[in-house]
Amino acid sequence: MDDMKLGAIGLGMRSDLVELAHRPGSGSVVSAACDRDPRMLAQAGNRFGEQVRTTADHHELLDAGLDGVFVLTPDHTHEEIGLDFLAAGVPVFLDKPMAISIEGCDRLLAAARSYRTPLYIGHNMRHMPVVVAMRELIDSGAIGEVKAIWCRHFVGHGGDFYFKDWHADRRNTTGLLLQKGAHDIDVIHWLAGGYTRRVNAMGGLTVYGDITSRQDRGGQLMIDWLSKDNWPPLGLTGLNPVVDVEDLSMMQMQLDNGVLASYQQCHYTPDYWRNYTVIGTEGRIENFGDSEGAEVRVWNRRSEYRAEADLVVPVHTPTGTHGGADPLLVAEFLRFVREGGSTVTSPVAAREAVAAGYAATMSLRDGGKAVDIAPVPADLAAYFAHGQQ
Repeated sequence: MDDMKLGAIGLGMRSDLVELAHRPGSGSVVSAACDRDPRMLAQAGNRFGEQVRTTADHHELLDAGLDGVFVLTPDHTHEEIGLDFLAAGVPVFLDKPMAISIEGCDRLLAAARSYRTPLYIGHNMRHMPVVVAMRELIDSGAIGEVKAIWCRHFVGHGGDFYFKDWHADRRNTTGLLLQKGAHDIDVIHWLAGGYTRRVNAMGGLTVYGDITSRQDRGGQLMIDWLSKDNWPPLGLTGLNPVVDVEDLSMMQMQLDNGVLASYQQCHYTPDYWRNYTVIGTEGRIENFGDSEGAEVRVWNRRSEYRAEADLVVPVHTPTGTHGGADPLLVAEFLRFVREGGSTVTSPVAAREAVAAGYAATMSLRDGGKAVDIAPVPADLAAYFAHGQQ
């Protein structure tokens, strides 16, 4: 089997994904790398071999004979770069979120169909063991028909992860309810079996907006400044020069199948994990932890309060980042490029996650006004539902 030639666009934090795909002699090799930071490019040879082609301009790689490309750049660049490679006929792995607007997502979907170029979105949480376990329990009928889903996301490292670099500027993300929430909204949709059609939200910049210490970190990465000693949140220093995204958000969703859902996100909690609660006609599922040592618990007998569940499913976390999900994500993309067919992730679902997060952000900034979300046109959705033949 010949090695597929892959490109890496963006060599920052998420470029660990493309390292998983660099397997010379075993099916795929990173033959080109692009980043605007010369310091990042200088490291490409050590990471991918001296033969790797490097450039600061992704346009130079559009006709480089690549079999696939990983777009791992800041969110606001996803649409432009994705459209360029789709038009060039190069299969695209686009990191989540797909884009920072609904219209941007729809342009990407339309381009993928128009050029018949495979498009894959990196929603790795569909491969996370704790999410897979919940999905399997729901599919087995463990709690009957799903009626409601709640998600509380405690973003304990939020001040370091999202308020000290480009994430803090809404021009790059729209907002963290979209940027960070796209993962959880997609999971909610997947567990519920539907997509959000109406949303409203409230929130604000409640803590980090009061911090006046600001710093331009240039080409640094999150790992360069992250410290668990940064506590309490108001004691943080060196926030991004522009901080205009919300650090506390709450949204409510009405799905097309009647399921009601709620998502809460806080970026200054002492702990860092997410808790899903799924309520059905015959019980309730809840996860305790979302990484190694996590459990999924099911209650389906009437009682007063009891911590003991009727069913406890231990969740094993395999080797690999994001609870072992990233290696599975990359493997699925490579298989998709080589063989085609259906995938666990979905470009349409990725668009719907952005749509809900975007609409919720607009609602939040408009006093909590309800916002309706139009679905993907039926013919376009059908194209992706059949595996992008």
